[in-house]
Parts: sequence; structure tokens; C-alpha cells
Amino acid sequence: MAKALLWQKSTFSDGGDGNTCVELAAAHPTLHLRESDTPATVMATTPTAVAHLLHAITSGRFSRPRG
Repeated sequence: MAKALLWQKSTFSDGGDGNTCVELAAAHPTLHLRESDTPATVMATTPTAVAHLLHAITSGRFSRPRG
């Protein structure tokens, strides 16, 4: 039987019981991501891919388009 994943919410979520955040679970060597409003839909990826995504976000590569 597969071990249950331990999901963690982002510290930037609203802090309540609402479904407004991204959750992460680690099962070496894979990271699992899901939105709390659709917990049955899970994306599996690698730590390297997540690090690249976070770097792109924090460096402004995903800024809103100018209107």
C-alpha cells in the first residue's frame, strides 16, 4: 500500500479553512502539488522543476501583462 502524503499549505494562504491555496507534499524524489479546492487533482514533479518555477515567479518573469 502506498504511504499517505503529508500535505502542507503555503504560508501565504489565507490561513483559514478555505480552499484558496496551493499545497505541497514530498515523497522523495518526487514533489506533489495540488490546489486545495481540487485535492483529487495532483501534479507530480521534481524539486529542480519547482525550484525553476519559484525562481521565475520571484524574478518577475510571470508579471501581469501591461494593458
